[in-house]
Amino acid sequence: MSDEVRVYVEESPGHRHEIVGPTDMGLSLMELMKADGYDIQATCGGMALCGTCHVEVLAGPELPEPSDDELAMLESLPVMTQGSRLSCQIRLNPRIDGLVVRLMPQEA
Repeated sequence: MSDEVRVYVEESPGHRHEIVGPTDMGLSLMELMKADGYDIQATCGGMALCGTCHVEVLAGPELPEPSDDELAMLESLPVMTQGSRLSCQIRLNPRIDGLVVRLMPQEA
């Protein structure tokens, strides 16, 4: 098993940026994206309370179902898609290798 995971952030149609992160530190996708320079407010610090780390999963491996708290926050956002997730709730582990996400706008 690899100790790194590769995640791709779609910055515009057809343009994806690869981010590589460690799987042995308990980091979330939000933390990895922030460390790579993406403008994510993360106002609540990763507690699934603010929705400022909202991403849309475009492709890749299937993720575990969102928790009730994550679903409640997602449903309160102005824009939600079938692939909507909070990046603070996605933990870096080998099972998410190849995940493709897009940052969602904060307002409709």
